[in-house]
Amino acid sequence: MTQHIALRDQTAEGADKPDLAVVRDALGVGVAVGLSGFAFGVTSAGSGLGLLQTCALSLLVFTGASQFALVGALAAGGSPFTAAAGAFFLGVRNAFYGLRLSQLLALPRAVRPFAAQWVIDETTAVTLAQPTRRAARLGFTVTGLSLYALWNLTTLLGGLGARAIGDTRAWGLDAAGPAVFLALLAPMLKTATERAVAGLAVLLGLGLLPVLPAGVPVLVAALAAPLALLAEGRRGDRTRQDARDGAEEDR
Repeated sequence: MTQHIALRDQTAEGADKPDLAVVRDALGVGVAVGLSGFAFGVTSAGSGLGLLQTCALSLLVFTGASQFALVGALAAGGSPFTAAAGAFFLGVRNAFYGLRLSQLLALPRAVRPFAAQWVIDETTAVTLAQPTRRAARLGFTVTGLSLYALWNLTTLLGGLGARAIGDTRAWGLDAAGPAVFLALLAPMLKTATERAVAGLAVLLGLGLLPVLPAGVPVLVAALAAPLALLAEGRRGDRTRQDARDGAEEDR
């Protein structure tokens, strides 16, 4: 009975967040990030892609970091295959987001293929921050809808206005996408291992940038995760071995 009462109290406490607050937070993220679609449209046009190609990337791919990685590699002279590979590996993370969100949202099967298009960094962050399934569904829907609509609209405007703006590097617009991505990623790096993976990925990516073809450093940076996990595993093995040796000495 005590456990039932405690569970009921926790549920009531988690339900205190009103729908208006969820919508406000979701719209804040959707609008703030959606505006950087303009930077993508300009950058994509500057890399040599046509307006239809630029808009198709936002409509069909819809994952900002991968899109920026693709057009950035093309703009730097990388081959289309290398650029696509780098964008693909950056987009793989969304599959892992989907595994978590599918359990949390528990959407009907008919809706899941459409919802999968909105599984990105921003919708995942807003959804996981909600206390209840109802709030999570609302946050996911509002963030996904507002961000998808605004991102595609500003992509179109950026592509149309690219010629008038000129060199995107002079305006710093090419850095808008990565800056937004880092701002969202930083609060999620809570453990030492996560920070080590991020730091090693930065070192690999930036360190190899001058010596490898465009797009390849991003692929190499993906090695940061297995390297950090391998180091952590070995450190854990040594700790357990030291504990066993200490226990034997005590005997």
